[in-house]
Amino acid sequence: MNGIGSSKSSGGGLADRLKRMDAHSSVSDDFLIRTAQGAILSVLTVLAITYFTYSEYIFNFAHTVKDTVHINATAPAGLQVEFDVTLPKIPCALLSIDAADPSGQPQSLHIDTHHRVWKHRLDENGRPKGKRSRFEFGNTMTKDVDHEKEVMDKYGHLVIEEEDVDAAREMRDSEVECGPCYGAGEDGECCNTCDDIKRAYRRAGWQVKDIEKMPVCYHQAASVDEENEGCNVHGIVALSTGGGNLHLAPNREMEKFGTHKQFSFIDMLLNTFESFNVSHTVNMLHFGEEIPGNSGSQLDGQVRNIKDAYGMYQYYITIVPTMYKFLDGRVTETNQFHVTEHMRHVNPGSGRGLPGVFFFYEFSPLHVVFEESRRGWTHFFTGVCAAVGGVFTVMGIFDRIIFGAGKGGGIGGQGSGGFGSLG
Repeated sequence: MNGIGSSKSSGGGLADRLKRMDAHSSVSDDFLIRTAQGAILSVLTVLAITYFTYSEYIFNFAHTVKDTVHINATAPAGLQVEFDVTLPKIPCALLSIDAADPSGQPQSLHIDTHHRVWKHRLDENGRPKGKRSRFEFGNTMTKDVDHEKEVMDKYGHLVIEEEDVDAAREMRDSEVECGPCYGAGEDGECCNTCDDIKRAYRRAGWQVKDIEKMPVCYHQAASVDEENEGCNVHGIVALSTGGGNLHLAPNREMEKFGTHKQFSFIDMLLNTFESFNVSHTVNMLHFGEEIPGNSGSQLDGQVRNIKDAYGMYQYYITIVPTMYKFLDGRVTETNQFHVTEHMRHVNPGSGRGLPGVFFFYEFSPLHVVFEESRRGWTHFFTGVCAAVGGVFTVMGIFDRIIFGAGKGGGIGGQGSGGFGSLG
């Protein structure tokens, strides 16, 4: 008997000690005073807690982007340029697309299966005319006339007649993914157009005769056939990371290169003083993939009307290597840029430049890193607990003030039953 009594006494003492540690003691309903203002404050408490909980959820699970800038210790691996420029007053036959390094020496556009340049004729109203390459549609071949027209309308709103569809399909069927450069190209370089062949031969310093006999040059239009027309140039090229320029310049030398039409002294004189209207629209200029929050570039859609007939419009571009780290671990390496513009008059015969549109570029020594992040569950629960405790505390103070004022006791009065106060 003594052992049993001792055990009960020991158990009761432990329970009593635990009860004395209770920081959340309950109050019997008999001692609570329930009031209308207490009920209103209780409803407001629930609404406030719901609002703050939702706000905490949005705040802690929304993606935030942290940006850091540091010195770039390594040189970029390569530069991919995607461009789309329209010159409404320059025929395609006279327009040359070339690149040069900082010393002025020609550099390759690295035309291959992934990099190409296309030129499209524009009529007097600025509407594209003619046929487009099948590779502009992602190698998609057309199946019927209706689909042909649908694709044409989607990519450039080209004007095409019923009888031209078969010819367009036949021309596309004959296209190859990587055309030969006939020995003038670099390793892996493709010459898919007549301009590509001329560019490769000029860069190599070679001469070629009867270039019009080459298959890709069969249907090359002459400038006399494109009178009062314009030209749209677009494509993707790879340039050197050491800086340089990409330029679109009109001249007749490119048109006559590799043909029997030789320049006479009169032709050279006339060409020297020939004027061109290089007004243009930069439809697109990108130096890599787009990243979230940065759709398009500052030059996209910009129109420049040039009144100087011997104008050389220059864009000076500083490229900033950029890395974007997604929350799921994906990494995109691209480039951002900022640009300044300058209009320069070129004196005919001075040998100090040509009329045209020039994009000079150089790389910045800085490197920008964007990294996505979110705060997560720990911050969320911490914020919710703080919000709930704060709401209950503030509403409790209001309850005591209101109840005390009603009893004439001021702040020291007792609270209402809405928050479990004594009666």
